[in-house]
Amino acid sequence: MMRRRTSFPGRRQAGVALVAVLWIVAALSILVTGMVQAHRDEIRLVSSARQTVQGSALGSAAVQLVLQQIAARAEPVTRLSRIEVSYGGLAISVEVMPLNGLIDLNRAPEPLLVALFTVAGQLAPDQAATLAKALVAARTPGPLTQRGPRFEAIEDLLQLPGVDFGLYARLSALVTTDAMGGGRVNPLAAPQGVLQVLSEGDAARAGRIAANRDGAGPGVDTSDLPAQWIEPVATKRFRLVAQVPLPDGRRLLSSRMVETGRVAPDGVPWRIFQAEDRFEPIPPTSELK
Repeated sequence: MMRRRTSFPGRRQAGVALVAVLWIVAALSILVTGMVQAHRDEIRLVSSARQTVQGSALGSAAVQLVLQQIAARAEPVTRLSRIEVSYGGLAISVEVMPLNGLIDLNRAPEPLLVALFTVAGQLAPDQAATLAKALVAARTPGPLTQRGPRFEAIEDLLQLPGVDFGLYARLSALVTTDAMGGGRVNPLAAPQGVLQVLSEGDAARAGRIAANRDGAGPGVDTSDLPAQWIEPVATKRFRLVAQVPLPDGRRLLSSRMVETGRVAPDGVPWRIFQAEDRFEPIPPTSELK
């Protein structure tokens, strides 16, 4: 005798309803997770913005303190130096660099530009020479003008044919458009990369000059650098970079371009003509050990 299989419509409907409920719960879970993540991202963005504002204010204050020290000195500042100041309960290191420690795109002689493109730009000598000629041509007065198109900012290098972003990135920390000098470089104020250019790629010689200079000795031997490229004189234009430690372990690099000897509208004897703030990334764990 065969048995008939009995169907239970109620159970089938209950199973469908359970599946529907599970789908709804899963969808709600995804929605809630997304909202929580978005909320966390907003909190991080707000926290980062707050730290930027606070760090910029601290960096600006540290720069002002260092400028007060410079203004009070009897002798001019001619060397790259680092000054520690305390403000807001933080120890802040401020790097002071006379701008004639960088290579001036508007005034540097052509052979120095060739060395810049060869050593720092890592170009072949013929490519470096061609690019140096193009740069000089871009700043040379034309028949209808008294002066050539001046490079207003270092980013203008990217408008020069043959300069891509990779080359610009290798050069950007070593050049300036604001030195307002004769085009030669003060090696006492130059960072390591510029010293290596002046040494025509001799890293050992550049390191030796930097070590002697940073040791604060009374004299630094630069006699083996090309005399036509160097001029260790004082300038009134500086770049000051305050390294502000942040609560999350990062540092904010607060940079100010300053001209001394000119009274600003607020009465201080210097003028800040450019300001920039950027984060320095947290170093990898291996570097912290």
